[in-house]
Amino acid sequence: MFEASNTETCTRASAVPDCVITLSVADVSKAFKQANIHKAAGPDKLPGRVLRACADQRASVFTDIFNLSLPESVIPTCFKQTTIVPVPNNTKLTCINDYRPKALTSVAMKSFEKPVMAHNTIIPETLDPLQFAYHPKKSTDDAISIALHTALSNLDKRNSYVRMLFIDDSSTFNTIVHSKLITKLRTLGLNTSLGNWILDFLTGHPQVVRVGNNTSATLILNTREPQGCMLSPLLYSLFTHDCMTKHDSNTIIKFADDTTVIGLITNNDEGGGQRPGCVVPG
Repeated sequence: MFEASNTETCTRASAVPDCVITLSVADVSKAFKQANIHKAAGPDKLPGRVLRACADQRASVFTDIFNLSLPESVIPTCFKQTTIVPVPNNTKLTCINDYRPKALTSVAMKSFEKPVMAHNTIIPETLDPLQFAYHPKKSTDDAISIALHTALSNLDKRNSYVRMLFIDDSSTFNTIVHSKLITKLRTLGLNTSLGNWILDFLTGHPQVVRVGNNTSATLILNTREPQGCMLSPLLYSLFTHDCMTKHDSNTIIKFADDTTVIGLITNNDEGGGQRPGCVVPG
C-alpha cells in the first residue's frame, strides 16, 4: 500500500470526450468569500483577507484561469509552490525535534480546490458508507454516534466486551504511491480529465524551506501528496476507501485519515476481536 522509497511514475490517460468540470463566477466568488483571513499567505503573497474583501472583483479573472486549468489538466506552477517554515512545538526549544514543519501554500489554490471538491463527480456513490468525511449529510458527530452505538449494543449482551483501536497514521500523505492512487480513482469512476488534473496536482511542486531571512534552494517534488492542501485528505480517503474488515465482529469507522477499529467480543470468542482482519488496499 505505502512505499516510502517508491520511484514508480504515473502517466496521464489518453484524453476522451468525457465530462469536464466547469466553475461559475459565483462558485469562485463563494470560495473566495470563505477564505481564511487568519492564514498566512503562500509564496504568491496573496493573503486570504484580500481574496475575501475583493471576491466579487477578482472572481471573474480567476474563474477564467480555473476553467482553463481543468480541461487542460494543468495547474499553474505559481499555485503549486510551497514554502516550509519551522514552527515551535513548545516554548522550550532545545533541538530540531522541538519544531514542526508548516507548509505555506497558495490561498487562491485552496479556493480553487474547494469547488472542485464540492463537485459531485469526485465523490463516488460507492464510497465506504463508514467514511464520514466529505459527505454533505455526515459529520464527526455521526461517526462518534455510530461508534458508541456499535460498542454499546454489543455490551448489552451477556458475557461481552469491546476492543477499540484509535489509529493516527504517521505521515500518511507522504507515502502514497501516485500511480496506485490514480488507478484507484479511475476504478472508482473518476472521469479522465479530472484524473489527469489530479495527477498534475500531485506532481511538480516547487518547494523551499525558509528560516528567518534565509531561504533554501528550490526542490521540485513529484512524490507524496502535497502538504497544506485541501484535496490531500480527500484523496487519501478515496485511496483507502476499500480498507474494510473481513470479520463481521469488527467495524472500521473513518473520518478522512482518522480511523477507529471496533472489535466486538461475545462469550470470550476472540477469533475476530484479537485480529481485526482489515482488507488493506493495494
